[in-house]
Amino acid sequence: MPFAQVVVGPPGSGKSTYCNGMHQLMTGLNRRVVIVNLDPANEHLSYPCEINVDELVCLESVMERYKLGPNGGLIFCMEYIEKNIGWLLDKMKAFEDAYFIFDCPGQVELYTNHESLQHMLARLQKEDFRIACVHLVDATLCASPANFISAAMLSLSAMVRLELPHINVLSKVDLLRNIKDELAFSLDFYTDLPYPERLAQLVESEDPFLQRFGKLNHAVCELIDDFRLVSFQLLAIEDKEMTYNLLKTIDKANGFVFGGLTEGNDSIMAVADSAGFEYFRVADIQDRYMNEDDWEAGEEDPDPPG
Repeated sequence: MPFAQVVVGPPGSGKSTYCNGMHQLMTGLNRRVVIVNLDPANEHLSYPCEINVDELVCLESVMERYKLGPNGGLIFCMEYIEKNIGWLLDKMKAFEDAYFIFDCPGQVELYTNHESLQHMLARLQKEDFRIACVHLVDATLCASPANFISAAMLSLSAMVRLELPHINVLSKVDLLRNIKDELAFSLDFYTDLPYPERLAQLVESEDPFLQRFGKLNHAVCELIDDFRLVSFQLLAIEDKEMTYNLLKTIDKANGFVFGGLTEGNDSIMAVADSAGFEYFRVADIQDRYMNEDDWEAGEEDPDPPG
């Protein structure tokens, strides 16, 4: 029963850096980790890669042969990988009892609109893979209400489309210290999204140009609120404690914690050991990466809109 993480997210969200950092952490925990590069456009890998789809199909060659642009070429490549999924499965069979990390392309339409990645993951599940999706979003988007609404909607779209246990992650949290004065709310508002409607109100008050899209912004925030699925974990990949806490969340999502591939990991009691209070973790991270004095003592979530 192989376990896996599927790492998705827009360009610049830190997917390759995440894969490298998670590989180092899990190797230190005596897990056998194999990173699979599913991005035919990723020519400069920053992590040890055991399986690379570039051996199967090359984006540059596809663009040259079929006169396609980067996006069209990447869609062709993903459809080609889907049709030749047997090649990928054969490669993976060589790594018995390994934990797989899939580094996916950054083009968001591949996991929000296109079906090839969804079909490939469904095939892996038929092969008894236990998969969790890790969706990375740049934490600096919190500084812009409009951008954060888009990020939350993208997260919801990925959750609904891929139909996997899903963990949304605000990556690069350490960069928030550089934009702390631009955040309208404390950090737990962005992780829990208790009142998405407040973001739409901020967009209207801060940017007169976007007032023309007021109804659309309110409708999107209402949709996010109706589903009540979107929340975020926090991550600075250099922070070992934060990365380990995220790994424990992923282990619960894909079932590794209930009995995985390493000796001694056969007890459901591991769940109790990994349980924590996320509010206090978020508060601790805010204190660590942002000046505590910048927030009023005892500040709570904003009142619900009304």
